[in-house]
Amino acid sequence: MKLATLKSDHPDGRLAVVSRDLARYVTTPDIAPSLQAAMDDWAVAAPLLEGISNALNNGELDDACPLDTTLLASPLPRAYQWVDGSAYVNHVELVRRARGAKMPAHFWTDPLMYQGGSDSFLGPCDGIPVIDTAWGVDFEAEVAVITGRVAMGSTEDQAAAKIRLLMLVNDVSLRNLIPAELAKGFGFFHAKPASAFSPVAVTPDELELAWDSRKIHLPILSELNGTLFGRPDAGVDMTFDFAQLISHAAHTRELGPGTIVGSGTVSNKQNTEHGSAIADGGVGYSCIAELRMIETINMGKPSTSFMSFGDRIRIEMKDQAGLSIFGAIDQRIVEYRNP
Repeated sequence: MKLATLKSDHPDGRLAVVSRDLARYVTTPDIAPSLQAAMDDWAVAAPLLEGISNALNNGELDDACPLDTTLLASPLPRAYQWVDGSAYVNHVELVRRARGAKMPAHFWTDPLMYQGGSDSFLGPCDGIPVIDTAWGVDFEAEVAVITGRVAMGSTEDQAAAKIRLLMLVNDVSLRNLIPAELAKGFGFFHAKPASAFSPVAVTPDELELAWDSRKIHLPILSELNGTLFGRPDAGVDMTFDFAQLISHAAHTRELGPGTIVGSGTVSNKQNTEHGSAIADGGVGYSCIAELRMIETINMGKPSTSFMSFGDRIRIEMKDQAGLSIFGAIDQRIVEYRNP
């Protein structure tokens, strides 16, 4: 089952069931007006939505409409909880090594996680609004899950059973603001503006054998200005899987239905110590910062710039047949003007 949210006057949008080929959709106001409403009553709503999905995919619904992803909000336009991990520790090690910092050993056993702003997410085709590109605008291609209610202190197996939906993320980062914020010892804030999520969120069964109940075993594709920038496999070098991340997030609190948990930047070590660019025969990177780290390590300083106004990032994941699973996050950097 694939679910999307149409933009509307309501901040939670209108829930839509989308066909497997991402071509058509139907709205479901009688079942749930929004995805959050469906998450709040998942046991009742999910089977009904699944019935609509089956009928839609079988061509049985005459009222289905063509899907235009530019009219979509993120599946959850806002959420009660958005927490992002850093499950690919290779990425963390690279960032720290480039600035000459030794990585603590416990980073390999204790997940990093931050709590992001969740009052308003960007739609998958919305511009990324920025006041000043000197802030160092970067994309981060990630995978995320949406959970049901997770009890405080849940084990990893209990956490895995609460995964309801999966989607892709562009976790926008303002890299040049990060060092000063981290130096305060209180975490990210200004450096992490609104994130964007894929056009649709999908139930795990849509991934078939690529989903092992804890990880997705498929490449995540990032194109920067029309050129393939990265294709690392989301199931490779994921030090902490989603069951571990959810359990970690629920260590001292209950997670409400509709909680979004992100994987952090997908990163593979590949055949070199830390990875290589597409042009060098590697699988590339899921953010510009990682390439800049490699350049710094190898040449003493970075040569690749962060994003400028007008630059375009496209993030997507395809199945074994080459078909898009989640639809594409397709965004440009735009200058923000205070209304």
